[in-house]
Amino acid sequence: MSGKKGFGTTLKEWIFTTDHKRVGILYLIGSFAAFAVAGVIALIIRMELSTPGADITDPNTYNVMLYFHGAAMILGFQIPALTGFLANYLLPLQIGAKDVAFPRLNALSLWLFWMGIVLALLTFVIPNPPDIMWTGYPPYSIVSPGNTAFYTFTVLIMGFASIAGGVNLLTTIIYMRAPGMRWFKLNMFVWCTAAAFIIQLVFVPVLGSAVTMLSFDKYLGTHFFDPSAGGDVLLYQNLFWFYSHPAVYVILLPMLGIMFDVIATFARNRIFNYKVAVLGGVGGIVLMSGEVWVHHLYTSGMPDWIRIGMMVSTILISIPVGICVISMVGTLYRGAIQYKTPMLYAVGFIFLFLIGGLTGIPHAVAALDLHLQDTHFVVAHFHYVMAVSGTFAVIGGTYYLFPKMSGKMCNEGLGKIGFALTFIGSNLTFFTMFLVGLDGMPRRYFDYSHMPELASLHQIITYGAFILGLGVLVTFINWIHALIWGKKAVDNPWGSKSLEWTTTSPPGPGNWAEVPDCTNFDPYAYGED
Repeated sequence: MSGKKGFGTTLKEWIFTTDHKRVGILYLIGSFAAFAVAGVIALIIRMELSTPGADITDPNTYNVMLYFHGAAMILGFQIPALTGFLANYLLPLQIGAKDVAFPRLNALSLWLFWMGIVLALLTFVIPNPPDIMWTGYPPYSIVSPGNTAFYTFTVLIMGFASIAGGVNLLTTIIYMRAPGMRWFKLNMFVWCTAAAFIIQLVFVPVLGSAVTMLSFDKYLGTHFFDPSAGGDVLLYQNLFWFYSHPAVYVILLPMLGIMFDVIATFARNRIFNYKVAVLGGVGGIVLMSGEVWVHHLYTSGMPDWIRIGMMVSTILISIPVGICVISMVGTLYRGAIQYKTPMLYAVGFIFLFLIGGLTGIPHAVAALDLHLQDTHFVVAHFHYVMAVSGTFAVIGGTYYLFPKMSGKMCNEGLGKIGFALTFIGSNLTFFTMFLVGLDGMPRRYFDYSHMPELASLHQIITYGAFILGLGVLVTFINWIHALIWGKKAVDNPWGSKSLEWTTTSPPGPGNWAEVPDCTNFDPYAYGED
């Protein structure tokens, strides 16, 4: 951060900070710490699956690693990086606010998140660690020797952190916009993040209730999910996915928002069909996000009419998502495009997200999903549409904001090498995973000795995973190198029209000496100089 007067860099000031920029950076550090550990776990999983049979681990340890990888990547990396780091750091700057509405609540949400990260890391040292995947499905989670209460408490801590952040930042958007900052002058990132927080506040309590009932069944003798006592295991699955599919859009919307702003900046163009993207795209996603969860349960037993209804709603939600993608591509049209590192990640995001979205259509169609369910095809689709696309959005957004956060410029050569390795590794890994899924490889299997013909494809997936890991490592090296030896950045190195680039890099306390007047402001006023 800054060495400006009154804004020093002592450890005490960072620990007790309530400044939204520092809170955002601490979210960034925590989320990438979770990402790094979960990434190493993923490489160990891939090494185990590179050949049939048991190689370097055992079934119980493998299940624990799968649990940690899924929970850490979603709850510890993606949601905190997008709604914690990017939202906290960028959103007040984009609306001309001095800080967030409730700075101390903001700090509380940060330290709850860090508590969740520490708890998740303790998975590997506590007795009987959870081995119930990130979904926690009963009846196994109730009879498992693994510590289900540990899973429940970790989820609840992360949930409280997200609720506190959501209330705070929604209040900030509504009440703390600078004078003249009308609703349709807001950046796409602000709209997308506000929409994500609305979804979060509606659906997070459902997940909290579900995992609490899970622990009650295991430790207090209740029978919410025990069919022999009148309970129903499908109740848990419905509650879990009633939150967890909207959570896809909690992750997706900020991804789209930051990529919109990066694309507009480096294409030197207005957002194509801005109001249609806001109202039809972002608004449509919010309205439909809670109507599609049952496609996760097509094989769980239900009347056909429910499958058909949810098939239609799942396909329909591709319309607002498609509006956003068309708006992104339209923004590139006739733009004066500069392929700096953040823009490379934005273009890569569009490619990866399109593959993920298009391969989601077979999952929406019940007749096809019945055959693809619980195969590696699902894993590949999920990683394309959310995991890898989200990682590209976070890394691209971090490169974009790096000069603003640090006052330093990253090395473009290293940035492009890291992008190339990450892009090649991602596609080599997950596109090949579609092929093993179509051949019937089940997900979550420790051993596939019954399908030895898939070994060569699994080896390709493993090679791709290590190339992907190397690309991420180059990215981390580039950031550390830039922090220590990077060239000094000017206040607006990208030539952006957005409000956050009108203050110093990095911004001092309060962001601006005086609150900016945004009466004549337009974040996308390119070509009007």
